[in-house]
Amino acid sequence: MSNNDFKSTLKSLDTEEHIDIYFYRRIGFAEAKLAEKLGITPNAITIASIFIGVAAGICFYPTNLWVNIAGLLLLILANSFDSADGQLARMTKQYSQLGRILDGMAGDFWFISIYVCICLRTNQTMPWFADHSWVVWTLAVAAGVCHAFQAAMADYYRQMHLQVVNGKSELEDSSALSEKRAQARGLQKIIMSLYVGYTHCQEALTANAQKLRRRGPLPAEFRQKSLPLMKWANVLTFNWRSITIAVTLLLGFPWVYFACELVLGNIILAYMIARHEAACRSLL
Repeated sequence: MSNNDFKSTLKSLDTEEHIDIYFYRRIGFAEAKLAEKLGITPNAITIASIFIGVAAGICFYPTNLWVNIAGLLLLILANSFDSADGQLARMTKQYSQLGRILDGMAGDFWFISIYVCICLRTNQTMPWFADHSWVVWTLAVAAGVCHAFQAAMADYYRQMHLQVVNGKSELEDSSALSEKRAQARGLQKIIMSLYVGYTHCQEALTANAQKLRRRGPLPAEFRQKSLPLMKWANVLTFNWRSITIAVTLLLGFPWVYFACELVLGNIILAYMIARHEAACRSLL
């Protein structure tokens, strides 16, 4: 494997996490090379990752340790596919808006499966929760909403950083997307509506960033101010979430994962938004 070929499939060393660079991206690169030879498209890999990730979540429902470990291995495989689809798209120049939307939705399907199975398991195996079954479901819904905001903002800050580093990013404006949605029909319209809502939430929480973007190309100084925040954006992505799920699951208290989302995740989110907005304000 040529190191230069491998690096060309990365978005940016600024935004890549160490676990990704030395593990997931390496596996994803091998999978992408195989998919290229077989003529498999990035979107096909993304769809496969959805089924694998959902199967992983189902494996977290039983209390059997080996089934849980199998679920963790499936989750690792699903995330390697999630790396492979983007790497294949960059290798073959097969970029599409649908691919970006599918890529974002894949993780949502994984975590819906994981959340539901953790709730069912908790209510069936822990007497207090069995007597108050609504508690864990409430925690799960609240954690899921917070998870969505955390992931959306982490993605937004990484994309802004990439805009300066690479001169391009996958950032889109909700107003332009709304025009595209008006022309869409059927299932595509539903998917576009979800994507418009996702983008609108990102913009609503980044007032100073929006002002800075409207002024024109982001200044080169933005990279220096944004770089220290990339590690916090990475904490709110898949890797650390999966580690937390693994630890709480193997210790027999999977519901604690929801508490980590609600407390630690939101503290990091608030800090990241405040620092990022202050950085953008200083450049206005």
